[in-house]
Amino acid sequence: MSFSYVVLQQVRHGLIRSVLPKISCSVSQLTGPREIYKIFNPPSPPLPPPPSSGNPLFDFFYHVVPGMKSKRVIRRLELAWNYDSLIALKLICNLRGVRGTRKSDKTSFYAAALWLHKHHPKTLACNVKAFAEFGYFKDLPAILHQILAKESRKEEEPLPLPPKSPREVPADIRIQDSMKRVQRVKEMAGRKRSEARIKKAVRAIEMYNADANYRLLHDRISDVFAECLASDLQNLNSGNIQNISFASKWCPSLDSSYDQSTLLCESIARRIFPRELYPEYEKIDEAHYTFRIRDRLRKQVLVPLRGALKLPEIYMSSNNWAMLPYNQIPYVALTRYWKTFMEHDKVRFKCFRGSVKRDMKIAEETLLPHQILAASKYDHNVAELQWRRMVEKLLKISNLKDSLAICDRVTGRRAIDVSVSLSLLVSEMSQGPWKGKLMEFCENPELRKIEGDNLRFKKYFIREEMMFHLTTDFLKIFDKILQVAVDENLKKNEMIKRLYVFTDVKFIHASGKVTIYGIEPYGEVLHKVNGDWETDYQEIQKRFRESGFSNVPDIVFWNLGHPVATVVKGGYKGVTLVSGISYKLLKLFIEGDINDINPVASMETAILRKEYDKLVVVD
Repeated sequence: MSFSYVVLQQVRHGLIRSVLPKISCSVSQLTGPREIYKIFNPPSPPLPPPPSSGNPLFDFFYHVVPGMKSKRVIRRLELAWNYDSLIALKLICNLRGVRGTRKSDKTSFYAAALWLHKHHPKTLACNVKAFAEFGYFKDLPAILHQILAKESRKEEEPLPLPPKSPREVPADIRIQDSMKRVQRVKEMAGRKRSEARIKKAVRAIEMYNADANYRLLHDRISDVFAECLASDLQNLNSGNIQNISFASKWCPSLDSSYDQSTLLCESIARRIFPRELYPEYEKIDEAHYTFRIRDRLRKQVLVPLRGALKLPEIYMSSNNWAMLPYNQIPYVALTRYWKTFMEHDKVRFKCFRGSVKRDMKIAEETLLPHQILAASKYDHNVAELQWRRMVEKLLKISNLKDSLAICDRVTGRRAIDVSVSLSLLVSEMSQGPWKGKLMEFCENPELRKIEGDNLRFKKYFIREEMMFHLTTDFLKIFDKILQVAVDENLKKNEMIKRLYVFTDVKFIHASGKVTIYGIEPYGEVLHKVNGDWETDYQEIQKRFRESGFSNVPDIVFWNLGHPVATVVKGGYKGVTLVSGISYKLLKLFIEGDINDINPVASMETAILRKEYDKLVVVD
């Protein structure tokens, strides 16, 4: 493989001589600061073995969550891989999956991919196309970029600044000197950036030539992009626009950051426009051949394919706002660029928002309730439409019709949106006297009707107008439920079947059975036991039977503040404990029955989809 175009650029700008600076001192000369560094920054102790359920695969699936440190992800992965490498590989892809059964944990996925490159490079290279199907094509250059960055990660030397003029110098001269100083700093920074770009290119060349595993991965990723782009060109020329992939969208643009660090564009261009198949390239030198095919990749492949996809970024970068097809833009992109649309295309975008309000179509996209609620602050018209569509769809398939929700004041932006959105969804899905109402989480709970004409006002009412406390009284909650049932003369089949509690504390604390009243100086928690849940539950059953209802609603107690997403049964009678936030749990909540979840079966089901059959373990 040749990267002569990069070398040509180095010679042209006279920067090749500064790529690899010589080190003029030995390690033994670096005394003083290093010893001080060791004193204040001792090496980290080895990580303790992670808690295990006995099945490393199960632990990896449930215990690897967004925000977990890479070292802990790798510890879980190593144990899972040694237990069953193929299933572990499937679970790695499940980490990245952004469609279907997914976790969409990009950071943990990249950590796992780097581990694969280090320990099982052939397996990583042979599965890159499948990886792109689980996530995005952009993951492929991102993995290459991270491998190169990891190999060359060093502390950058601070930029030397020109000296300031002394205070004795007259003010006008100091101002002139300051302007010259700023100009010199800009020039030095520009040279440093240029040198950094050249260093990246040279590092990529050296890595490609010296590391067979990196070369295998680089070539395989280039092959995948070239194959997909060639196929997309055929679909474009034949008019099959709907079959065009997103390879052109995520292929690095010429001279972009990923292209500078990985040199992927040249590799892809060489595969699409090989010299031996194009007579016009036979007699030109290598550098000009590279320059021409890179330019041809941009003009004849990337530009027309991106235009066919009607990507909003294309219209935005060219200031062609009048042609921007808002009705084809995904909902997430609409919320992301909302302020930009209002700034550059206010009239058309307002008209589009008005059409959305009249139930005209927008790009369909599967969103979870908390995602719609979070986006309502940007464009409530679009969010309202998405919410109505979701509710209409779920009314046909969901089991939330006979449910009531209790919404606690949780902490954390994401947990707040999840708590409020799921509570609001349960209230709108409920029937009869329960519809549009929530139970308060406090010592004297009341059944409150949610006020507000749109999502934003309803969220405000739930968060600011309803009563919250550290604990609640489930005896009083069930008494309120019975009171409504008796007052409304409800039949047995009209009684709610399930009571959802959305909070961020444990059940034993929320129910008031354990009260924390102090902490010792050494961290010992002082608490007292106020009663037994079993006794309370028997009393609840007795009161329901006396009122003519044989079955007590089940409690689904969802601790949104727990880091591990799972379901536990059997801890407390009549209670299912749910913890954490994950796509799987949320999807099961709104479309299925969270009481029917089996943790092991859930993991097995998550990797049974047909796309997982393409994965192979090679080394």
